[in-house]
Amino acid sequence: MEITCNRCHRTVEAESCYCPSCGLPQLQYSIENGSGLPQPEPGSAPVLDAGTVAWKPALRWALLLALPAGVLSSGLSPLGVFGLLWMTAASAWVVVLYARTQRPAWITIGAGARIGLVTGLLAGWLAFSVSGGALFVQRFVLHQSSQIDAEWKTRVTASQQLSQQWTAGLASVDTAQAQAVQAKIAAFMLSPGGHAGIEVFGYVTNSLFLLLFGVLGGAFSARLLARTRRPEI
Repeated sequence: MEITCNRCHRTVEAESCYCPSCGLPQLQYSIENGSGLPQPEPGSAPVLDAGTVAWKPALRWALLLALPAGVLSSGLSPLGVFGLLWMTAASAWVVVLYARTQRPAWITIGAGARIGLVTGLLAGWLAFSVSGGALFVQRFVLHQSSQIDAEWKTRVTASQQLSQQWTAGLASVDTAQAQAVQAKIAAFMLSPGGHAGIEVFGYVTNSLFLLLFGVLGGAFSARLLARTRRPEI
């Protein structure tokens, strides 16, 4: 197929990437499938739709940043609730690093949210595992069960006293009945099964929040990339 240069209008061979006269780079077209779409140069990254996620590089970046995010959001971390902010930053950075290796160098909000979802899943699973594993080691390996139970009893007693003070100020509440209900709740919380169930519920809740903030961070980062970058033409 004979083509001409857009600048000097000289004839350019179909397999040539540059005009032999003025040196202008030329687009290459595939004539085998008849689609007429430009083909990427050999060795370059394939051009993907902005809403499509190449999961191999995405998972590589997600694993790299989900590890510290999960540890810093676990029960061993001193960050506490600020670990959620770290999770948001980690998933946003995953999207940025992923987009830098792709063509076009931006992705849709939905694709960013999916990458953030995977990052949040990995971090949440790691945070749950680290928190549960640390509690197991403290109780059964380091033999700190008496200390753990004493601290838990103190927390339950403080919570029960606070509830009693709150119900005492309500005229419409039967004080005796309320105290009986609170005593049953406290007994359940102090039981081994109740303590374990509450701990597991707390770990699961933390993982769900990590998942949510991971999705928000990924979507927000993709939104910023979409505003600052445009698809290549």
